Amino acid sequence: MKHITLVTLSSFALLFAACGGPAQDKATELAALKEQKSALEAQIAQLEKEVGPASGGQQRIRTVALTELKPETFRHYIDLQGRVDAEDNVPVTAKMPGTLVRVLVKNGDFVKKGQLLAQLDDDVMLKGLSELELQLKTAEDIYNRQKGLWDQKIGTEIQFIQAKTNKEALEQRIATTKEQWQQTKIYAPIAGTVDMVILKTGQAIAPGVPLCNIVNMGQLKIAGDVPEAYAAKVKQGLPVQIYFPDLDKELASRVTYVSKTINPMNRTFTVECALPAGGADYRANMIAVMKIIDYQNPKALVVPVNLIQTSEGGEFVLAADVNGEGNKATVRKVAITQGRNYNGMVEISSGLKVGDRVISTGFQDVNGGETVAF
Repeated sequence: MKHITLVTLSSFALLFAACGGPAQDKATELAALKEQKSALEAQIAQLEKEVGPASGGQQRIRTVALTELKPETFRHYIDLQGRVDAEDNVPVTAKMPGTLVRVLVKNGDFVKKGQLLAQLDDDVMLKGLSELELQLKTAEDIYNRQKGLWDQKIGTEIQFIQAKTNKEALEQRIATTKEQWQQTKIYAPIAGTVDMVILKTGQAIAPGVPLCNIVNMGQLKIAGDVPEAYAAKVKQGLPVQIYFPDLDKELASRVTYVSKTINPMNRTFTVECALPAGGADYRANMIAVMKIIDYQNPKALVVPVNLIQTSEGGEFVLAADVNGEGNKATVRKVAITQGRNYNGMVEISSGLKVGDRVISTGFQDVNGGETVAF
């Protein structure tokens, strides 16, 4: 205490000299005050450290929360937005241009494969077919007459060949016309549910213009686009967690297909995974969150990322060793190496072991070697 008094008196003397000297400016005065303050604080801290335990004074002990490390499963996910897609989702189009005279289905109808869906105007084609059939009758009569004469060695071979050629040509034209006539009818290419009937009776249709869509919801899949950066990590067979925000439903699946082509427009590639059948609430193009598990460790030591601190020596966390004095523990600084991290949690590759207790609350206010309560 005597030492502090002498220092304090000398400080006041210097301060008086600094304030009273006519040649001193304010900057010199401020520097002198800061120097005296630092000296006093250092001496007070040293004396408190020396006389605290000896005088029976109570040292301040901070209270913290400890978390004991146990092995747990750590997973790293690749998050992306997917969509529900049907294996069979087919637009129905006509094979020839024409005008629709009948549309036999509406939205929501279930149709079988090969069922008639619509009819194009076929009047002109039917009239042309009738004319060809009349010509064929005449050609067949001429052919039969020429054949009878040729069998009797009457007439020339050229006349017989011409009659036969005309008959066969007309037969071929009729067969072709009938095939074209069949194209005036639009049939269901697959079995499924009719969706989005676009055209109505009286409207024109042509190849490439869809009449409607047919969706078979019996075989569904989830498709999504993965950034190119994950091309080496995403492989067929990886487990996937699928979440439907609109249905608040989650299920597990696996990657069934990985595209070998990178889309040059957005630098992504497509992946697909199977979706179990029987979900009446699923809709084509419904949004689904895909979480592809590209890494997992069933016996990982995991800590929240906010517990990791950084110093000149590298990354570390603060742990505490119970010292047997009730709820007292000694803080220990532990250098660590990070592994993978996901959603605010970090896998610790080295530095910590099973059973270590890390300071999860209050770690900002303590230092290594300090005693804390928990």
